[in-house]
Amino acid sequence: MKCLITGAAGFIGMHLARKILDRGDEVVGIDNLNNYYDISLKLDRIKVLEPYPAFQFVRLDLADRESMEKLFRDHDFECVVHFGAQAGVRYSLINPHAYIDSNIQGTINILEGCRHHNVKHLVFASSSSVYGANTTMPFSVHHNVDHPVSLYAASKKSNELMAHTYAHLYKLPCTGLRFFTVYGPWGRPDMAMFLFTKAILEGKAINVFNHGKMRRDFTYIDDIVEGVIRTLDNPAQPNPQWSGDNPDPGTSAAPYKIYNIGNNNPVELMHLIEVLEEALGKKAEKIMLPIQPGDVPATWADVDDLTQDVGFKPSTPIEEGARRFVEWYKGYYRA
Repeated sequence: MKCLITGAAGFIGMHLARKILDRGDEVVGIDNLNNYYDISLKLDRIKVLEPYPAFQFVRLDLADRESMEKLFRDHDFECVVHFGAQAGVRYSLINPHAYIDSNIQGTINILEGCRHHNVKHLVFASSSSVYGANTTMPFSVHHNVDHPVSLYAASKKSNELMAHTYAHLYKLPCTGLRFFTVYGPWGRPDMAMFLFTKAILEGKAINVFNHGKMRRDFTYIDDIVEGVIRTLDNPAQPNPQWSGDNPDPGTSAAPYKIYNIGNNNPVELMHLIEVLEEALGKKAEKIMLPIQPGDVPATWADVDDLTQDVGFKPSTPIEEGARRFVEWYKGYYRA
């Protein structure tokens, strides 16, 4: 099949594209290569994909309506994986307009392209951030998520609502994936594992927010990609039991489904630091700080629906995943 992957120069997008190409499918990858973080890392990710004859890269901004319309006209996509977005909870406090342009305007351009060009399945990235002020753990896709605590989270919740509308109106199968703190080789420089590794190796202090009491459901990239592939191959179906009298947020009478993809095993920030210290053979100097605006103290994924529907549950332990990340980091940066 021919698949469009948005955010192909991104962390998850690159790994997914490689997996899809490895199994013999065709991929068109788009990315605007913005400077939210080091562009050279994004370009190097694309270099990983360029040797594949079935891969084509197009530098394109999701918010560019005319160019997006042309992209869909020029290609006959059977499926679309929409991972392109302005990421980052904290950055959304500084530059909120970037989230409207990319995450809202960009997503409507994707939905319109799918609607008018007979795409068979849209899989899109949501985030554990949508759980916001929820405190019932583990987080379930069947919980109400109407209280986001950052604009980033609000934009991701909006994407879920927009996708549901298109599933309802146009019978476009839409599957939303709520990712939980993804890490691994080629990871994002703004994420804790990357920031900590870099600082520890350089002998610099690390900022430890919420005095180390943060708990995250760290999920290794290979587990994320396997979950994405399985959901991609299993298009969303209407739930015949769905009722408007007692609406289930995770399913619908339309072909729409939401899944959590998380490790189902939250790790305290201090334990992550200990794991990295062990992998790096070096102690960290810590600056203990309060929780930041927009952050939530803990995340924990209920993945029962994912396991039931596609037979998969993430399982890579933090010790193994962190070791693989450190190996990649040392090699890539010649540290």
